[in-house]
Amino acid sequence: MTIDKRLEKLVERHEALTESVELLLSAQEDTAKKFKETDRKIERVAALIRDLARIAKSHEDRLDALEGGKA
Repeated sequence: MTIDKRLEKLVERHEALTESVELLLSAQEDTAKKFKETDRKIERVAALIRDLARIAKSHEDRLDALEGGKA
């Protein structure tokens, strides 16, 4: 194999590796965006759960007061 052919093969491999790295980078960026979106959704659900827990506690206290004849 001549030096020119070796260089040509190396260039082809380099281009293939460059393309692979670009695809991996793009996939990683997409994954990072999805994780951020998921984190925001989880925070929103957690806030809603806290709100529901507060409301449930308020109702429980009211029912306890009614059952105890305090209201």
